[in-house]
Amino acid sequence: MKVNLDKLDFSFSKKPVLVGGRAMEYYGLRKAGDDTDLIIPHEDYDGLLQKYPENKKDIFGDLGVIIHGFEIWRTIRWFDYNFYSKGAIEEENVKVISIEKLLFMKALTIDIPKYEKDLRLIVDKINKLSFDDRKKLSE
Repeated sequence: MKVNLDKLDFSFSKKPVLVGGRAMEYYGLRKAGDDTDLIIPHEDYDGLLQKYPENKKDIFGDLGVIIHGFEIWRTIRWFDYNFYSKGAIEEENVKVISIEKLLFMKALTIDIPKYEKDLRLIVDKINKLSFDDRKKLSE
C-alpha cells in the first residue's frame, strides 16, 4: 500500500503508521473515508508543526496536524508512535498498524458509535481466522 505523502513536502525520520479508515480498508473491513490518519514520532510532529503551525489540532491532549487531507497525530488516546508501530506491517512508505493494535485503538474509542462498529468488524474478522492465522498474531 502506497500513501502519497508528497503533498506534505516533509521528510519523516521514520515511516508514519497508517491507522483509521485506511487501515480498516487495508484489512478488508470497510472502505476508508476521505482523510488519511497517521501517527508519527514526537520529533516529526514538532517539525511538521513548525511547518504548519496554523493547522494544529488538540483533542483532549492528543496533538495533531491537519493538512491536505491528512490527520497526523503525535498520540492517539495518549499512546504514541513507539506503541502503535510495534508489530506494524512495513509497506512502501508507511507502516500499517497491526490488527491487534487497531483493535486496541478502536476499543479505546468505543464510546463513539462509528468506532464501536469498527471494533465489531475487527472482532468478527479475528473470530473468522483459522487457528494457524490466530497463532501468527500471537508471535
